[in-house]
Amino acid sequence: MTNDPLPELPADAFLKQDPDDDLAFYAPARLVTHIDEGAVTALTACYRERLPEDSQVFDLMSSWVSHLPSDRSYAAVVGHGMNAEELAANPRLDRWFVQNLNRETSLPLDDQSFDAALCCVGAQYLQQPVAVFAEVRRVLTPGSPFIVSFSNRCFPTKAVAIWRSLDTNGHAALIRLYFERAGFRDITVELLADGRASDPLVAVIGSA
Repeated sequence: MTNDPLPELPADAFLKQDPDDDLAFYAPARLVTHIDEGAVTALTACYRERLPEDSQVFDLMSSWVSHLPSDRSYAAVVGHGMNAEELAANPRLDRWFVQNLNRETSLPLDDQSFDAALCCVGAQYLQQPVAVFAEVRRVLTPGSPFIVSFSNRCFPTKAVAIWRSLDTNGHAALIRLYFERAGFRDITVELLADGRASDPLVAVIGSA
């Protein structure tokens, strides 16, 4: 018997080149976008289609921009991130909190309190991804979407080892595995931008 939710992965799968405190690494505010304009446009279109208007939205691993469509309104958008200055600069967030998910996976949020969740280009840094995804499922109402997007960019010293060893298809399969082990259903993989005219961008989407 094992409590490891991903026993088929190598023992060092979630090690990082830089083992130092993540909060220290993210302490300097980086008021830049981590995907280019074309990829942002594709992601925003996905959000416009998938996110119910006037819903409660949780933006996991957010920063100073959430890429939500400007022509849509939401009842509330709650953000999580690693840098208070970035989160405070995000005009779409109604409230936010800073938390190192690699130290503490439990979210300070009520059960079934959100109608959708987002995670843009952040999953590659999670060292306990199934526990975090399970927490996201806990705070979502049944049937709500969790949209996890990724590109080919990352901070390599902070990305986990298995992420650095895989290609795009491998990244999609890995995130799909996180979703499955955390109890999500109806999981789909969508190519939002193929990389020919912009950064590539893939979304893996599951229902709580």
